[in-house]
Amino acid sequence: MTRVDPVTARAVCRALPRLRYHAVARVLAHPAPPRSPQGAGLIAVVCAGTGDVPVAEEAAITATLMGNRVARIYDVGVAGLHRLLVHQPTLTAANVLVVVAGMEGALPSVIAGLVDRPVIAVPTSVGYGASFGGVTALLAMLNACAPAVAVVNIDNGFGAGYVAGLVNRAVSTARGGAPPDGPGIRLPKRSTRPAAGGPAGGHQGRAARVGRQG
Repeated sequence: MTRVDPVTARAVCRALPRLRYHAVARVLAHPAPPRSPQGAGLIAVVCAGTGDVPVAEEAAITATLMGNRVARIYDVGVAGLHRLLVHQPTLTAANVLVVVAGMEGALPSVIAGLVDRPVIAVPTSVGYGASFGGVTALLAMLNACAPAVAVVNIDNGFGAGYVAGLVNRAVSTARGGAPPDGPGIRLPKRSTRPAAGGPAGGHQGRAARVGRQG
């Protein structure tokens, strides 16, 4: 559960003591079982300022509960780019990045210009008057010059973390590694049987048989 206030969390945890409350992210969840991170790929969750941390944590915890390895890189906004550049190895090692920013929302464009990975941008409602509750950051991210930026709604850390988990699973599987198998992902296996109406049966198969009889 997301957006859970402390009072509600205490009441729920009294009834369900196995749940864990992540106070910064305001997330209430069942602890994920331990699993090997080998071959699961990496998700980097990056945020511009300390005011963006709650949304970034919501994304990071969501991705972690889905079975992903997550690297957190916080307080690396464009006001001090030297703080970001020292994390270049982690940025380039990630399969997908979640980048959280308020104010002018410039950080996703900067990171997308540094790496050849998909960047999921999350605008936050942190900022002063002209930020309009995150609308300024949202519009800036939607108008990003870097083509690898996709944008979710304002403060939607959960949505960004979930999408990042799906991307990481797909990339890890394509590379031949063991994909994350957390409780948040249950994708159906693709069937190798021919589709109905295909060459092995259905209309085309019947047409071929009719032609041979004629």
